[in-house]
Amino acid sequence: MRLLKSAALALMISGGSAYAETDIKFTLDWKFEGPSAPFFIALDKGYFKDEGLNVTIDSGAGSRESLPRVATGTYDMGFGDINALIKLMDEQPDLKVKAVMMAYETPPFAVIGRKSQGVTEDPKSLEGKTLGAPPPDAAFGQWPAFVDVAGLDTSGITIENVGFPVREPMLAQGQVDAIFGFSFSSVLNLKAQGVPEDDISLILMGENGLDLYGNVVIANTDFAAENPDAVKGFVKALTKGYLDAIADPAAAIPYVMKRNEVLDEAVEVDRLTMAVEGSIATPAVKENGFGGVDMEKLAKSMEYLQTSMGVSDTPPSPEKVFDSSYLPPKEERMVK
Repeated sequence: MRLLKSAALALMISGGSAYAETDIKFTLDWKFEGPSAPFFIALDKGYFKDEGLNVTIDSGAGSRESLPRVATGTYDMGFGDINALIKLMDEQPDLKVKAVMMAYETPPFAVIGRKSQGVTEDPKSLEGKTLGAPPPDAAFGQWPAFVDVAGLDTSGITIENVGFPVREPMLAQGQVDAIFGFSFSSVLNLKAQGVPEDDISLILMGENGLDLYGNVVIANTDFAAENPDAVKGFVKALTKGYLDAIADPAAAIPYVMKRNEVLDEAVEVDRLTMAVEGSIATPAVKENGFGGVDMEKLAKSMEYLQTSMGVSDTPPSPEKVFDSSYLPPKEERMVK
């Protein structure tokens, strides 16, 4: 009997050790809105827990602002713009951040205007206009390269610094002619401000010559070195969350609504659907699987960043920026 009790105690101890959870503090790039649904799906459906993880998720203040949060170790992992990451790595070769999963295969970088104010889907229509730009905005960060590929004359263009909260209201009120932002955020925010859909013009940078990647999941390099299995588990679980959201955007939104009850569910379904169709489940993702990158495309994008962000002519190697070793096998990442 004593032997059986000892064996049972040993089993309990070993079981507790085997299932000890690793804490991961994660920062999003922005508020809890439709595109963040995959993260909360992975949390609420137990995908993170299945990988032995205890994940906490905080909102962010912009897709570039999340990078220093992770680099300093304030957060273990996060979600941010890979182009801004390349810029930081170029300036700080020892930056303690690397990308481990691609989310936005095509970035939603856009200039959004109003047809009633003379802005159409032709980039040339921006000439002579006043554009509202939040300085930390990732789309605005690509403006110099976009000017180059689109062949714009900027001599008559005025850039007005605006904050994120007033960006869409200022355009809705006619105080600026167009704004920089993510397509799936600004278009729907404008509609919520009462701007008619047929008055909104969307100029997508990716459809006008600027072939870049967008947001990625990033990890603090010290944390990743000490907890490689945790990072792999996080990426595996989040991949499941993304595949669920791709398969049924409408079913994904309640996971966000639980955290942000002021959202309009129909608007957020539209927002996530736009993100899925334009940035997440792109033709390249459907062919090659979610989460990975084409290293040649990543290398080519750095040439654009030399113009837009002042990246040097000896940027970090694509392999240093993006570490694919944390990704699940390709067959587990295919979009159905």
